Amino acid sequence: MADSQQETVSARPPEARGQLAHDSVRLAVVVGALGVVFGDIGTSPIYTLQTVFNPGDPHPVPVSTQNVYGVVSLVFWSVMIVVTVTYVLLAMRADNEGEGGIMALITLLRRWTSQRGRRAAAILAALGIFGASLFFGDSMITPAISVLSAVEGLKVVEPSLDSAVVPITAVIIVILFLVQRRGTAAVGRVFGPVMIAWFTAIGACGVKGITEHPGILRALSPTYALSFLFGHFGTAFFALAAVVLAVTGAEALYADMGHFGRRSITRAWLFLVFPACILSYLGQGALILDDPKHISSPFFLLVPDWGRWPMILLATAATVIASQAVITGAYSVTSQAAQLGYLPRLRIAHTSESTVGQIYVPWVNWLLMVSVLTLVFAFRSSAALAFAFGMAVTGTITITTLLFFYVARAKWGTPRWLIAIGATVLLSVDLLFVAANLTKLVHGAWLPLLIGLTVFTVMTTWQRGRSIVTTERARHEGPLPEFIEDLRTGRTSTRVVPGTAVFLNRGKETAPLAMRANVEHNHVRHEQVVILSIETEPVPRIPADERLAVDSLGFGDDGIVHVTARYGYMETPDVPATLAMLEPVDTEGPLDLERASYFLSKIELRRGKAPTMAPWRKRLFIATSYITADAAEYFGLPGDRTVIMGSHIEV
Repeated sequence: MADSQQETVSARPPEARGQLAHDSVRLAVVVGALGVVFGDIGTSPIYTLQTVFNPGDPHPVPVSTQNVYGVVSLVFWSVMIVVTVTYVLLAMRADNEGEGGIMALITLLRRWTSQRGRRAAAILAALGIFGASLFFGDSMITPAISVLSAVEGLKVVEPSLDSAVVPITAVIIVILFLVQRRGTAAVGRVFGPVMIAWFTAIGACGVKGITEHPGILRALSPTYALSFLFGHFGTAFFALAAVVLAVTGAEALYADMGHFGRRSITRAWLFLVFPACILSYLGQGALILDDPKHISSPFFLLVPDWGRWPMILLATAATVIASQAVITGAYSVTSQAAQLGYLPRLRIAHTSESTVGQIYVPWVNWLLMVSVLTLVFAFRSSAALAFAFGMAVTGTITITTLLFFYVARAKWGTPRWLIAIGATVLLSVDLLFVAANLTKLVHGAWLPLLIGLTVFTVMTTWQRGRSIVTTERARHEGPLPEFIEDLRTGRTSTRVVPGTAVFLNRGKETAPLAMRANVEHNHVRHEQVVILSIETEPVPRIPADERLAVDSLGFGDDGIVHVTARYGYMETPDVPATLAMLEPVDTEGPLDLERASYFLSKIELRRGKAPTMAPWRKRLFIATSYITADAAEYFGLPGDRTVIMGSHIEV
């Protein structure tokens, strides 16, 4: 039997075998996307309708047939407009070399700055940075609300376990953050199948509820959403603050596009995730119509008695996956922000040899763990956290929509009338959600805004302080051409010693501080000198053949060259590996990289009297500099052959 199967496969033409392999790879990518991208939005059915009808809400929605139809219809059309239209059909077309997310939009805007109005682009870029800052609030709230909502299923099965919900949640979260250092490569292989089981289960439970009350299908008509919104605006407006929970995780579809591709994410959304979630919402609506008491936990009550324990376990696994996705997203945003100059350089560990995007940032990991545990113990329920969650989501979505339309006009030349129509419709929906969530400001919505403003202040302060330090450092370093000329003419007395020295520098306009100090104090220079500048481009990755550019600095026989190494913002520099790509003819002689010495210039910052920034921002900038990762480790330099020379600069 096996032999006949082998003959059948071998008998297929090469094109058919290639298509089969291509289809299997494409299916694997779709399954992978299910395991990473859709964890957050896929677990929203656990708590969305429960939050809308929560009697403890400061603006509760009364349970009535008309209101249930209206709310379910609002949920359906919110998901359709925000996720399917804004993200899947529109935003995901605005990619930066295949990468998506709000940081990709920022890099596109930075490119636009040199081509169009600088002021408008700068304002939009700042708005984008605030959107990225709000994402950090999302990455703190998502693990807390997701895991809490799943563990709260215990109360449905056994009410006496109510007091155990918070401790169990805390234990799961601690374990989740402790295993981050091991990476998600091994666990990732089971994420996809788990989420397939999850979406199949919630869809099946939804169908069960619909069969018992098929009239709920009428809620798919937009007339119910519109009549509820405009006919009962006072009730519907406040309900929007909870309805928005149905679209949490929409940003993940866009942000993770670089790992899985737009086509795979689109197919997974349209053919499995979207139908399963909508079936669950419809089933829960039918259950509430059957008995208003079911608003206490419509998601778990929709599950048959025999299946509630398995569903709690599956929900916990799904919410851990949702948390994993947003935590990994926080690592990625941090890495990209550091590469673009909005955050200091942090220690980053790559946890997978095959997947570039799987990284671990220890400092961010422990900060998130403390923040998530604080939220769990402070709010103690998913319903209380929901008030805070919506603000982070709506803020990020609105900013993404706004930036997309500006990029669409600048990049594709989309007609103004079409931009005006699309922006008016989509931004009206987004701003309605923002306004509704602002009504929850005193009930928790202040939290993501506070987190966002804090992160935004840190990022903009670091960018400004970095610019000041760069200018002051250039003054200390002096022009590189004059320094090289002094070495050649002998005006600076030096002795040439054998070996290779690599000096890391910001560019080729100024002399490296470490090299200048070595010449002026030690009166020596190496036989082969490489002045290396690392540039981060506003693209995810740089091809190997475009990585290096070599400049002889005007003289081809002195053994001193300048090398520019270009990296994308998704890449981590590896200096020794990069230098190994150079040929002896490029460097005026062979480099002895096995014994080369690497020189770094370490800057000690001091608060000066110059009015460059407000005093509190100077203190913040200096304090932020203390978390900067060790440069030798970040650039992959051998610790036993790295020399660090210090200097003082006032800000």
